[in-house]
Amino acid sequence: MVRVLNIVLNNFTNDSRVVKTCNSLNLHGYDVDILALHGDGLAETEFFHDLKVTRLKLLTKKLPKWKTIQIIKYFEFVLRALVRYRNRYDVVHCNDLNALPIGYLIKKFSKRPVKIVYDCHEYETERDGMSNTSKKILKFFEKRLIKQVNQVLCVSNEIANCYVTDYNIVKPKLVLNCPNFSEKPKQNLFREALNIRSDQKIFLYQGGLKSGRGIELLVKAFSQLRNDNNVLVCMGVGPLDKLIKEASEKYKTIFFHPAVKSDALLNFTSSADYGILFYEDTCLNHRYCSPNKMFEYLMSGLPVLTSNLYEMKRLVELECVGIVASENTVEGFKQGLKNSLNKNYAEVQKNVFSARKKFCWEEQEKVLFEAYESIK
Repeated sequence: MVRVLNIVLNNFTNDSRVVKTCNSLNLHGYDVDILALHGDGLAETEFFHDLKVTRLKLLTKKLPKWKTIQIIKYFEFVLRALVRYRNRYDVVHCNDLNALPIGYLIKKFSKRPVKIVYDCHEYETERDGMSNTSKKILKFFEKRLIKQVNQVLCVSNEIANCYVTDYNIVKPKLVLNCPNFSEKPKQNLFREALNIRSDQKIFLYQGGLKSGRGIELLVKAFSQLRNDNNVLVCMGVGPLDKLIKEASEKYKTIFFHPAVKSDALLNFTSSADYGILFYEDTCLNHRYCSPNKMFEYLMSGLPVLTSNLYEMKRLVELECVGIVASENTVEGFKQGLKNSLNKNYAEVQKNVFSARKKFCWEEQEKVLFEAYESIK
């Protein structure tokens, strides 16, 4: 049996892509273990869906979160992972660039042949807020390490194309971050919890409440509406939750709902009428992203209203599942809002129901299995 070590440098408490990947491989006959980072209140070792999860408890964890100290913590994790796991696995599955050096070192110093799968959840060197110096440093390391990788996975077709251009490699396999297929009936949880009328259209923003996602723009747009026929519900956690809560107290078109557990998420999502994805064009990672929230909206039966960014625009227009704003501004969003209401909702939703049969994890795992079969 092929033994796989799946490495993720977070606490592994809510990483749906890693869970789906590991469950699929496990059910397909691979012996999968997960290595993560320890956090307060979490078990160092536990079983999750028949998967063994080990969280490394760092001796340096209590040190301050200064940038230099964070680097020291990272090196401790890398060295301890190498010492503990270098002769035990056939494949190392590295989630994100920060896990890739660990896979490389295990491959280099293991007494057995080791294959590396590099799973890029983002356009790693082009993320929002990165300085030019950080980009250059990360590209330097990624360029050298990626040559040691046996298979690369990407979450966006255009990001995969960028990796080909950047590093002159075979095009990565496209494994979209889609939920499992579901045909749950529409719920009314938002209307019940927030006292939203049945004649009001609910536009849902779901996800991290932080800058770069167009949240300030959405709040401004909905605060300027002349009536309350269309309302915004923001659900999630993040630095901007205070902004949304204050707006919800001031405007009758804006509502806030706290984040919910993953097993209840799609029930809440299906309680809206439209899903909003209004990423700002602040970096190439945003421009070429295919967010998991897009596929959660579709799986819940929601047409989408998105910002005018390359990959999201391509999917929405190709599948006819919503509206793309003409420009990424308050006025552009308000016009997109108006255009969405002029659409035949039943017809668009029919396209959504068709699209979710393609954009589900059951289809994505077929590509995952192909990738693993190719490196045996």
